[in-house]
Amino acid sequence: MIDDFSRPTTGHVPVLRLGDVLLVTLQGDLYDSTAEQLQHDIGEAIARNRATGVVIDISGVEIVDSFLGRVLAEIAAKAKLLAAQTVVAGMRPAVAITMVELGLTLSGLSTALSTEDAMRLVTARDSEPHPGDSGTGSR
Repeated sequence: MIDDFSRPTTGHVPVLRLGDVLLVTLQGDLYDSTAEQLQHDIGEAIARNRATGVVIDISGVEIVDSFLGRVLAEIAAKAKLLAAQTVVAGMRPAVAITMVELGLTLSGLSTALSTEDAMRLVTARDSEPHPGDSGTGSR
């Protein structure tokens, strides 16, 4: 039996909108062209939907190589410029170990153990007072 999660994903990775948050679930390894398209799609979706957060669930990813690590960091940088926070959820321990061994850092990214935790992180950020707010709850 062939394990579908071990084959590279081609084509389109869906970007789902849940309120003000975008959710992306990666399954298996991604081809470089798919990862680049995903980066573009997330940027467009943030702008179009005025999303304040992006959650990228990588629990289905066996390996994060330097290219995918760079793509995730670039997604976070672009999201930050568009006023959205990026959280990577579901990183497997083996993936984390490999990333540390390769010296890959995901600057600009927050991490969470699960998608639910990531959603809480992103929505908690939205409920925090913004600089310049009087603290009365009105904007």
